[in-house]
Amino acid sequence: MSKITSEDAERIELLEIVSDSKTGLKVLSKDQLERLHVLVEGKDYSHDMDAEKSKKDLLEKINNRIYDLGEGRVIL
Repeated sequence: MSKITSEDAERIELLEIVSDSKTGLKVLSKDQLERLHVLVEGKDYSHDMDAEKSKKDLLEKINNRIYDLGEGRVIL
């Protein structure tokens, strides 16, 4: 069994915040979103096609939210 790294723990913590909230990615700050993007992007899900598709969808949503925050379009 593989050991959980600090990055894995951080990624899981941020994903739990997003999944536990009714508002999803909107509860995270821009810094948290950028960090989540890096952590998710670095994780290899190539062994699971469904997980890989979910990863791509999540990265797209994160990018859209970061863009909205950067443009000053804070949508709650």
